[in-house]
Amino acid sequence: MNIGIDAGGTLIKVVCRDRGSLKYHKFPSIQLDYVASWINGFDEAQICVTGGKASLLKSKMKHKPAEIVEFEATSQGVRYFLTKNDFEEDAYLVTNVGTGTSIHHVTEHWQQRMGGTGVGGGTMMGLAQLLTGLTDYEEIVRLAAKGSRNRIDLLVSHIYEGAEPPIPGDLTASNFGNLLPSASLASLSKEELLAAVIGLVGETVATTSVLAAGQCGVSTVIFIGSSFLRNKLLKEVVIRYTKLRGGSPLFLQNGEFCGAVGASLYEV
Repeated sequence: MNIGIDAGGTLIKVVCRDRGSLKYHKFPSIQLDYVASWINGFDEAQICVTGGKASLLKSKMKHKPAEIVEFEATSQGVRYFLTKNDFEEDAYLVTNVGTGTSIHHVTEHWQQRMGGTGVGGGTMMGLAQLLTGLTDYEEIVRLAAKGSRNRIDLLVSHIYEGAEPPIPGDLTASNFGNLLPSASLASLSKEELLAAVIGLVGETVATTSVLAAGQCGVSTVIFIGSSFLRNKLLKEVVIRYTKLRGGSPLFLQNGEFCGAVGASLYEV
C-alpha cells in the first residue's frame, strides 16, 4: 500500500492507494497528533508526505516517510486525475484554492508556479467569522447560497445609472462598495454578507487565474482545493468570471486530494 499525505494549514488530506484503488480521508489540521498515530499503525506501507505541516507531521511519525515538494505533488495528482478522465491538453493552468490560492502552469513533464494570492478559503472563513460570527464551513456555504449581493457590492450598472455601460452592468465594480456610510451590520442578513464574501473570493481567484493563463498562452484553468467542496456559489462565481475573461474553467472530482494523490505516487 502507498499512502500520500497532504498536511495543509487547514486540513490534512490522506490517500491510501492499493492496487490502483484510492481511498480518501480528511482531517482538520488540529488533529495532526491523531493522524500521526493512525499512520504509525501502517507498518508495511510506503508513505510520502507533502504540504506546509509535513515536517511537523514527520516529527511525530514512527517511521520517517519520504517528502515531496507540495507544488510537484499537486501537479502529479492533477495529471493522474486528468489521465483517468481522458483529458488530452498538454498544457494548462492549475489554481489551487486552499487556505490561500496558488497558481501553476503545468505541462506533461513539468510545472512552474506563476504566483498566487492571499485570497482563498482562509479569507472566506475569516471574513465570515468577522462579519457573522459563524465558523462552521457547511453552514457558511449553505447560507451564502441563499444570499443576494445587490445591497453590498457596487455594480457597473450602479455607476452608469441611466446610461448604457461599456461592459455588462451586473458585473462587480467594487466588492462591498455599495454600502452607505450609515449602513450597519444589523441591517444586513447573514446570507447577504456571506454571499458577498464568497463573491469577493471567487472573483479574485478567477481574475488572477485568467491573467496568469494569458501569460502562459493557455486557456484551460483547472480549479482544485477544499474551498470548492459543496460550495456551489463559489463555483458559479469562478465559472462566470473565468469564462467572461476568455478562460475555460474545469473542476476535478476529489480535486482537493491532488496533493495527497501526488504524494502517494512518489517512488522512493
